[in-house]
Amino acid sequence: MTKQDRVLIFDTTLRDGEQSPGATMTHAEKLEIASLLDEMGVDIIEAGFPIASEGDFKAVSEIARQSQNAVICGLARAQLGDIDRCWEAVKHAAQPRIHTFIGTSPLHRAIPNLTQDEMADRIHETVTHARNLCDNVQWSPMDATRTEEDYLCRTVEIAIKAGATTINIPDTVGYTAPRESAELIRMLLEKVPGADEIVFATHCHNDLGMATANSLAAVEAGARQVECTINGLGERAGNTALEEVVMALKVRNDIMPYETRVDSTKIMNISRRVATVSGFAVQFNKAIVGKNAFAHESGIHQDGMLKNAETFEIMRPEDVGLTETNIVMGKHSGRAALRSKLEDLGFELGDNQLKDVFVRFKELADRKKEIYEDDLIALMRTATDPEEDRIRLKSMKVVCGTEGPQSAEMVLDVDGAEQSTNQTGDGPVDAAFNCIKALVPHTARLQLYQVHAVTEGTDAQATVSVRMEEEGRIVTGQSADTDTVVASVRAYIHALNRLLVRREKGGTDKREINYKDVS
Repeated sequence: MTKQDRVLIFDTTLRDGEQSPGATMTHAEKLEIASLLDEMGVDIIEAGFPIASEGDFKAVSEIARQSQNAVICGLARAQLGDIDRCWEAVKHAAQPRIHTFIGTSPLHRAIPNLTQDEMADRIHETVTHARNLCDNVQWSPMDATRTEEDYLCRTVEIAIKAGATTINIPDTVGYTAPRESAELIRMLLEKVPGADEIVFATHCHNDLGMATANSLAAVEAGARQVECTINGLGERAGNTALEEVVMALKVRNDIMPYETRVDSTKIMNISRRVATVSGFAVQFNKAIVGKNAFAHESGIHQDGMLKNAETFEIMRPEDVGLTETNIVMGKHSGRAALRSKLEDLGFELGDNQLKDVFVRFKELADRKKEIYEDDLIALMRTATDPEEDRIRLKSMKVVCGTEGPQSAEMVLDVDGAEQSTNQTGDGPVDAAFNCIKALVPHTARLQLYQVHAVTEGTDAQATVSVRMEEEGRIVTGQSADTDTVVASVRAYIHALNRLLVRREKGGTDKREINYKDVS
């Protein structure tokens, strides 16, 4: 294929994806996800927003140093201080990029209270400044799809003349439709001087469920960079899903003759890892990476699959990194078998990690006759960072009845000291949560409590996700157990441990700028 047929994949999981309320990742988790993105062949990794916090700056800086293949990009508002801070973070990368933006639609121009001329001057000044620091500069007119056509052309031309090498066209609020997305790119390529000398990118949100369709329409119209996230993670309804774009271009290459550099066999591994560290479970019927994406229950479908898999599958499971068989493990399985199976699922464990997981695997095997792949993935999700283990569950007893409130007795290890209490509540989970609140007083509000069965059967594990908020800090916790109440308590404690770590950092993990104003 020619160079023009190549579509660059720009992943913003660590920036736009992390802006999802509750999706904040630890420093180590950001480095891990960046490494996985680099290994799978993503062209550009938007590693964060360096001016947002000291934590973001350090993460972007270290990702820049560790990257082997991808361009490492940082985001900056149209302010000289933001751009300088961004450059300090990305300059150590083998291939650094500065991405600066400003809202150009009438609604967004009103935020900094700039006239069209004043904003034009700001764009020229800031893009020029960025280009003087870095020869790879991306510029975005935030809310481009609701910006007047003439003014959008004017600002894009200014950015190109000031040195921008990539122009990104964001559908910031997920407002546009595929036809409009294509027409917008074509219009800019036709009307803006110098447009054929730079790369146009598309950045779509999924508010109306059209993010992937809008992105692919833009590609057909001439865009050669797609901004996306793993699992479609992102603010509100999320962003264009990387896995959907990559597989759509691969499966339907007959009508969309474009190629990417992404190794699709690594998709499932990174999808599962992002779901774990972000606390955002993938819906079962999610395209490409959902649990049911390659499952068949209808008798007609099953019969067709047995005769010829292509009757009801347009992709092979192994194309996205799924194993063809779901090997069942049990209490007689050894450590080597567990390590091998976890490696097949994309989990690389050190000896100490394996020792801990093996103990929990054996405990699960004593309670559950057969352990499937999904059980092992859930088991891995219960792993916590040692620095977050200030609170540990020692024992719990729950009493349920058909009349009156339920009660729970609980013993927690809090900072090395055992504390116990007995509380009641509206149901066993509420009673157990009241015990935790009594032993570890806090003002955090429970925003989300979600339970999923990992596999089928009465002995199935329950995966529980909780999201808590306190003074702007949002944390998530996950756990899995065959006892739903135990899984709920451990998930709550996991989130609370993470909240305590945020508190100790004195707010350094809290965003210092309003991310809602970011494309």
